[in-house]
Amino acid sequence: MTGNTIRKRFLDFFEKRQHIIIPSGPLVPENDPSVLFNTAGMQPLVPYLMGKAHPTGAKRLVDAQKCVRTNDIDEVGDNTHLTFFEMLGNWSLGDYFKKEAIEWSHELLTSKEEGFGLDINRLYVTIFEGDENAPKDAESYEIWKSIFEAAGLDPEKRIFFMGAESNWWSPGDNGPCGPDTEMFYDVTGTLTEGLTKEEYIQADDEQKVVEIWNNVFMEYEKKDGVVIGKLASKNVDTGSGLERVTAVVQGKDNIFDTDLFSPLFNVIDALAERPDLETAHVSRRIIADHVRASTFLIGDGVHPSNTDQGYILRRLLRRAVRHADALNMPSDSLKNIAEVVIAEYGDHYPQLKKNSHTILEAISNEETQFRKTLDKGIKHFEKLPDGDVSGHDAYMLFTTYGFPIELTQELAQQKGMSVDMDTYNEEMKKHQDASRKGAEHKFKGGLADSSEKVVEYHTATHLMLAGLRKELGKEIHQAGSSITAERLRFDFTHPEKVTREVLDRVELFVNDVIATDAQVSTEIMDKEAARADETVEGSFWEKYPEKVTVYTITGPDSTVYSRELCGGPHVERTSAIRGTFRITKEESSSAGVRRVKAVLE
Repeated sequence: MTGNTIRKRFLDFFEKRQHIIIPSGPLVPENDPSVLFNTAGMQPLVPYLMGKAHPTGAKRLVDAQKCVRTNDIDEVGDNTHLTFFEMLGNWSLGDYFKKEAIEWSHELLTSKEEGFGLDINRLYVTIFEGDENAPKDAESYEIWKSIFEAAGLDPEKRIFFMGAESNWWSPGDNGPCGPDTEMFYDVTGTLTEGLTKEEYIQADDEQKVVEIWNNVFMEYEKKDGVVIGKLASKNVDTGSGLERVTAVVQGKDNIFDTDLFSPLFNVIDALAERPDLETAHVSRRIIADHVRASTFLIGDGVHPSNTDQGYILRRLLRRAVRHADALNMPSDSLKNIAEVVIAEYGDHYPQLKKNSHTILEAISNEETQFRKTLDKGIKHFEKLPDGDVSGHDAYMLFTTYGFPIELTQELAQQKGMSVDMDTYNEEMKKHQDASRKGAEHKFKGGLADSSEKVVEYHTATHLMLAGLRKELGKEIHQAGSSITAERLRFDFTHPEKVTREVLDRVELFVNDVIATDAQVSTEIMDKEAARADETVEGSFWEKYPEKVTVYTITGPDSTVYSRELCGGPHVERTSAIRGTFRITKEESSSAGVRRVKAVLE
């Protein structure tokens, strides 16, 4: 069974059970500047898990979500770590709960007809044991107990209660959370007789059993790291990593020895001149993972740069170049691997094919630029004082020339020198802390959070843009925004200063619409159809998936005040916007772009 078949079976299984298949959200979160990437399947759905109605109107959803995690980037190359991965998930928004979720998980995993045909004799599960935040999950235990007993297996040797560090899930210090039940599979095929809890923990530590699915029962809300109560409805959030499930189904002991990666390795091995290196298998894995991740990132509108998402992309590509060099692959080889990624994934993720030229050009350019950087860095390295390399010099090589620290160590080793890594790490920590603080305060697009006031400001921003277009013309488009609970800042395309008279008329327009108690409605559209619709205003189209949400603000007399592409969240009626809208400042942002600041007071 191929990886593509597994993805399709997952989606088809839940579609037959009245779930609506929704497209993956983009890798870069919409309206959430607090994180660089979507790192879990549930992230794009947080507003709906918190109680907001999904634009489809459905209570049951299923998807394959693109994710990127880079906190373990140095671990990529072992048997389990990736930067890019797909998370398969099914969702209940106040509809079914534990019984259906668990029974369907078991059915999909073990059914030969509709599912993956895994052996229940190799299945183990964990359940939340309870703490001060929530009681022991006895309900999940009883459901699993009946499943194992029906298969003639001893539940006591299959089900284990675990603490919150293992079986409580939340996206961070704020948002929906709850206990979970996790499913593990014996990849050795030798643990079919069951285990004690101590034996299970040891098997988990030794990776003899691996997690293949996680059902989170989201019925609680966390604020500032503390569980403050229950959500308005009980939700189900499940996650099953496609790469890990594929390895299990295909009988592999690692995620790379599957058909998801074999086409990439075929290209790498054909180009490599030294595939027999002792570390070749690690370099092959790093190249395949990093180029796959980079292809998806560029396909979602990220470009190499020295900040934020672009910095991560640049780091991935440059690491891939270094490992390609270790295999003596020819220059400009990475784009050949990207072509295979596009071919393998383009049917399910059409933006890869649509943006193929941009993807290949960006990868080729970055590889070329990095090789120039390497030449400059090596020349600077040769000018360093004799003796061991100081931490400050290593830091300057990295920050000024983009010279990887591992290359500095390699060159130093060749000369019988060492690098002062303690000082280097201290300097890098200071640099990263300063960058992080700067990122928290700089003007970057998006919403500070999803609090009521931020949502009010967000809807008012739509009305303000509509007012600006009404006064200044249809060539006005958004160029950036930053919205907090205290104010909004908004950049828009316009070549000259906007007079106070015009701003006053925009204020009046916004306040008049607020007073009419206009309705805010949503519609899911194909992106190209929305883009071709002259009534739909939108910016940054390349960052949106193939299905987009269009928000329309309509008055009681059916007057359409605003119709705009967006990722949410908004008030349901404009009367929920509290305060009088006032534009406090208008100024230049950059050439051809103006900035306004406004408040609700």
